[in-house]
Amino acid sequence: MNQSTTTGPLGVGIIGAGVISTQYLEHLSSFPDVRVLAIGDIVPEAAAARAEEFGVPAHGGVEVVLEHPEIEIVVNLTIPVAHFEVSKAILDAGKHVWSEKPLTTDRESAQELLRYAEEKGLRVGGAPDTVLGAGIQSGLRAVASGEIGEVRSGLALFRTPGPESWHPSPEFLFQVGAGPLFDIGPYYFTSLVLAHGPVARVSAVGSQSVPERTIGSGPKAGTVFEVEVPTQVSALLQFENGSNASVLLSFDAGTNYPHVLEVQGSRGTIALPDPNVFDGPSKVALRENTEEPAWSEQEATGPVFGRGLGLLEMGRAIRAGVPHRLTGELAAHVLDVMVSVGEAVESGAVVEVASTATVPEPLPADFDPAVATL
Repeated sequence: MNQSTTTGPLGVGIIGAGVISTQYLEHLSSFPDVRVLAIGDIVPEAAAARAEEFGVPAHGGVEVVLEHPEIEIVVNLTIPVAHFEVSKAILDAGKHVWSEKPLTTDRESAQELLRYAEEKGLRVGGAPDTVLGAGIQSGLRAVASGEIGEVRSGLALFRTPGPESWHPSPEFLFQVGAGPLFDIGPYYFTSLVLAHGPVARVSAVGSQSVPERTIGSGPKAGTVFEVEVPTQVSALLQFENGSNASVLLSFDAGTNYPHVLEVQGSRGTIALPDPNVFDGPSKVALRENTEEPAWSEQEATGPVFGRGLGLLEMGRAIRAGVPHRLTGELAAHVLDVMVSVGEAVESGAVVEVASTATVPEPLPADFDPAVATL
């Protein structure tokens, strides 16, 4: 693995000054191993506002980030359809990429991006890094320890009316490359892959409740926009190890339902916390030694910081010359799974998933973003 000769905090840049950038900046600016040096956007005024808010020393267009000599890793926070183009430009500039999900919007560009990074000796990492938080990682450590026995099946349910009621610019979330499958799917599919291993094949059905939606808040409230993608998807996954999982992702529910993310094993079931947050307890129910298994709650241990955790883990791994956990390969496999689900919705056929990925070991509970290590 490539190893940086640089010492001291990681030089980080951000491309994309939208809503999600505030979450990244809030946490990255608090990590002693990170220096956020520049933020760029196709709307330079947006980058300037974020820079002023978080004390970022340089701001402007995208080139401000790409041309900065001290930036080692760039966070790509652009909209999904721009991910490939922007990430490739980051690699062209000789910098590692941390990409928001999804990695790209199709299999071919994802694989091209990974090949390009390998040719240049650079790394790609991909969200969601919520799965590195104490909540999911504590549950995964329990699975890895054999607490529920051999993994056999899984269940994931996400049901909400959709983000248009609260998001000030939700249109892109209903366009190609988004919808519940690509916007919410990465949290659940990544968690399931980390628990079960790579996916081998999928089948799925999908639907769209209405062809148009209305923005409910912000300056564009009342604006009607078209829906381009299915807003409810039900998928059945079969993993390489023979286990399976059922997944339902919906923007069509009448209200917000509690999330469900479960892994069933030969001894019992573990209910993992919401994979879209960094914390939360798991619950375990074992079938043995009782007529009616009861849930026992297990508190989470490990880092509970917000978005930026994955970039920090990646940066520390680069400096150490060891593999990072949320690799581009893993993100590309999850993308392949989601694209395959979309194809299964369209065709009604079982779709084979050609890609695979190495599943990392769980993050040690003593990984501490608040400590300077570089």
